[in-house]
This record gives sequence, C-alpha cells and structure tokens, in this order.
Amino acid sequence: ITELSERYGLAVDPTAKVADISVGAQQRVEILKTLYRGADILIFDEPTAVLTPSEITELLNIMKTLVKEGKSIILITHKLDEIRAVSDRVTVIRRGKSIDTVTIEGSTNADLAEMMVGHQVSFKTEKIPSNPKEVVLSIKDLVVNENRGVPAVKNLSLDVRAGEIIGIAGIDGNGQTELVQAITGLRKVKSGDITIKGESIIHKTTRQITEMSVGHIPEDRHRDGMVLEMTVAENIALQTYYKEPNSKNGILNYSVINAKARELMKEFDVRGAGELIAGGELSGGNQQKAVIAREIDRDPELLIVSQPTRGLDVGAIEYIRKRIIAERDKGKAVIVVSFELDEILDMSDRIAVIYDGAIQGILDPAETNKQDLGILMAGGQLNKEEANV
Repeated sequence: ITELSERYGLAVDPTAKVADISVGAQQRVEILKTLYRGADILIFDEPTAVLTPSEITELLNIMKTLVKEGKSIILITHKLDEIRAVSDRVTVIRRGKSIDTVTIEGSTNADLAEMMVGHQVSFKTEKIPSNPKEVVLSIKDLVVNENRGVPAVKNLSLDVRAGEIIGIAGIDGNGQTELVQAITGLRKVKSGDITIKGESIIHKTTRQITEMSVGHIPEDRHRDGMVLEMTVAENIALQTYYKEPNSKNGILNYSVINAKARELMKEFDVRGAGELIAGGELSGGNQQKAVIAREIDRDPELLIVSQPTRGLDVGAIEYIRKRIIAERDKGKAVIVVSFELDEILDMSDRIAVIYDGAIQGILDPAETNKQDLGILMAGGQLNKEEANV
C-alpha cells in the first residue's frame, strides 16, 4: 500500500484506522483499493468531492496516466472543470435521462451546465455587500485535540458577526473538522473559550448548543447528518421531533412530521420516492439537500456549514449558495468551511485561512485570489497589507 500510495501520490497511513482518518483520506483509500486490485475499467463516482485543489490536480494526472496505460475510465462528476481536464467525451444526464453526448472540444462549460439543469446557470452568486453587526460567535485561544490526543486546533481566535459569512479555507486535516466539532459540542475543548452571544458553550451538550439557535450542516452527512435507516421525514425532524407540533407528551405526531417533510422536499428539490423512504435510499446529493433543508428551516442565528455543495449538480449548487447568502442577508452569522476555493471566494465576506490548527490570515475575497489563498493554506505568508492575522 505504501509503494502504491507513493507511486500515485495518494498519501495514506497504512496502519491508521479508517474511522480515525479524515473524509479526504478515506476517499484516497477507496481509490487505492481499486488500483490495488489492478482493475482495467475504473468507475470514479465523485472522486474529488472531498479532495483539496492540489490533491484534485494529482488525481486528474493519475487518471491521464491510467488512460495512457490502457485503462478505461468512467468519471461521474458535477465539476465541469474536471470533465474538461480529463474527458474525451461527456454524456449529460438529467432526471435519469440521457440528454446528449458531446466531445469536450466542441462544448463550453455554459453549454454543459445548461444541458445539466435545463436552463442557463450563473457561475457567480450575486449578493449585496454585507452589513455585519454584533459578534455572535467568539473563539478565544482555542485548543482542541484530535482523536490521537494531539492538538489539532492550536490557540485559534476568531469572531463571527451577525450579517456576515466567514469562509474557512484550508487543506483537509488542518483542524477545520475539529474546530467545527468543538463549536457544535461534538468534541471536548482542551483549553480556551467559545462563546455564543456572550455565553460560554464549552461545557454544554450538543442539544444545549443547538437550542441556542445554532444550525449545523456537517461535512459527513452519513456519519453526522442523517440516520440512514430512518425515513427522510424522520431525518428532517431530527432536531425538532421532541417539540410541538411534532410531538406531545412524548408521542410523535407523524402526520405533522410527514407533511413538513413533503413541504421542505418540494422547496429544496429533494428528489426521491417520497418522505417515507429510508434516508439511505436517497442519492448523496439529495441527502445533502435534506440536511440543508432541515437546518435552514430552523432559522438559526448561527449557521455552521461544512462542504455545503458536496455532491450537488450546478443547478443545486446555485440554489443552495443563494439560500445560505439569504440567511446572511437576514442578519444571521454564517461560517462556511469548504475545500472549493471558488465557493469560498464566491460566498464569503471574509476568508479565514487555517493552517496547522491556527488562523494563518484573514482576507477580503474582493482583494484576493486562489494563489494568495494557496500560499496561506500551505503555511506561507503574504505581505502584512494582504493578510490581517
């Protein structure tokens, strides 16, 4: 495995338990497993959904190498740039039907996007300037350990205000997962403090934090976002099932729960055979939309979003980004953690770059670019005028 991972540039620790490694590392394990078997036909289903930009570039180069070696590759992805980078031909599917098969050379991103969703798509989300107000979330000198007891978040401080989106950019494994888990009560804080509207939350349970008007869209929808054996309706009610009108005296009111689920599935275009199927029977993208629907519908004052558009098509991405920005416009404080630099640049009012568990710099998206973000993400420094630490 070590030889194979070095050969293809897919770094993994062969002795680590899969449960303890990041989602990105788990994805690399899946790819290595296929290569280890020596398969001649490789089907990659959203292989880059959790990879960083540099890892994506490496993977695309690996695909090109595999094709030269005589392998056949089917690449299933929503990312048009990846399709253009490695594919010879592309078939566009919409609602289960083949729309067309075209050569890459004879088509543009706009052409492909329009075929995918049935109408013209804007690749940049329009938004009015932010109007940040009082501090909602304040993080001071935070230290959080990862699973092995080693600090993953190191003396990190950050304020998030009502009416702004803070984007957190960083290479996978630099502490962003542990940071979000600490804010949401899923991981104990070693030292430092986290306050929401002036009240410390470091000794509160996840439900107590949730009830302080905090919404959380987790990076791993399977592990932390849904109970896959439960119905879609039950998953949508997970945060509110114990409150009226969803229940009374401990008895669930399924007619109310199911009706609410149907309403949100329609609003957020969650496609499936209805609200009574198991959550695990939805596609990954529809699972994500269900989780997003549940959290946004609660109207939280602080919304924490990790990888919001992972596995979504360009039309759904456009819609979800608009919904998150709409929360900001309503005066909510929003944190968006994403490996998609275009997404971070598009949505954020300020971008905090995290490296080795600390904030490496805070940038204005209007005055920065992917190159500057990449320098900070790799641990480099910009001029003092460019990065306000």
